[in-house]
Amino acid sequence: MKTLKIVSVAIVILGTTIGFVINSSSEGKAQTSKSTIATSYSVSVVKAARKDLTPTFSIVGTIVANNDVTVLSETQGRVLKVNAEVGDYKKAGSVLAEVDDELKKAAFEAAKATYEKAKKDLERYEALYKENSVSDSQIEQARWSYQTAESQYIVARRQFNDTKITTPISGIVTARYIDVGSTVQGAPQASRIVDIVDISKLKVDVNVAEKDVFKLHVGDKVAVSTDVFPNETFTGTINTISVKGDNAHTYPVEVILDNSKQELKAGMFGTVTFTEPSTSKSIFIPREAIVGSLRDGKLYVVQNNMATLRTVTVGREIGTQVEVVNGLTEGETVVVNGQNNLDNNTPVIVRN
Repeated sequence: MKTLKIVSVAIVILGTTIGFVINSSSEGKAQTSKSTIATSYSVSVVKAARKDLTPTFSIVGTIVANNDVTVLSETQGRVLKVNAEVGDYKKAGSVLAEVDDELKKAAFEAAKATYEKAKKDLERYEALYKENSVSDSQIEQARWSYQTAESQYIVARRQFNDTKITTPISGIVTARYIDVGSTVQGAPQASRIVDIVDISKLKVDVNVAEKDVFKLHVGDKVAVSTDVFPNETFTGTINTISVKGDNAHTYPVEVILDNSKQELKAGMFGTVTFTEPSTSKSIFIPREAIVGSLRDGKLYVVQNNMATLRTVTVGREIGTQVEVVNGLTEGETVVVNGQNNLDNNTPVIVRN
């Protein structure tokens, strides 16, 4: 019996020992597993790839008429006839209004007669002078009389022509300031006759930042869109680029826009989209892959489930993509989400 008790106690002790060892082994494995999970972070990644992205930037400006003129009177008198209504299209040279010309016509006819007589007298004196039949003083007097008569004739002709007020440009009348019977004045306080606008061509004036203006050239094509025609894009051309910036370091750029169909109107807002010249394919990655600022760019590269912090040189930023100029090779795996929990050489688990 004593021997049986000793054997029983030994069996109990052995079982307890084996259970403790098994339990310790299980706890060790569990701790190891927990330790592994605790030090491996889940991240999202992308492959660094070469892309041919066309960089663009847009600026909102105001569409204005290519030419907007206020026609002024160059003569004085009473208006006898008006040939312009708001909304009328007038070709350059068209008569907009006629002013009483009776006195100016008489002065013109008198000056014309005097001029023609002086011209004939000079021709006669020139012929006699060649034959030495008139003196030097006589020919000089004839030439002086001719020049004086010619000058008076030119002035009278201009004053007579000014009684018919014409438009210097082709365009649409947008305002009329006179009626039949109105009295108009000439310079220096010239009366306004009409406002006329040429919208066959339009201009969009925008201010471009200094970092972008040097990418533009006169003659470059641009796209212009408006809220009025959201599904239509108009083609414009850069006409001028100012060489002087303003206090905000922006440079005025003028874009010419063809409007021969007259779909657009002056005064509308227009969004001008500039497209930079295309370049060779470069490595682009999402902006969120960069840790910190673009000026001192860093990112995590994953290899064999290990995230390594790497310094890179960042170039252009186009939309949500940034160009990596140096420090990254095409095809490498880059962390784009979850890098806030990482340090250099941290184990990671890549999630789909």
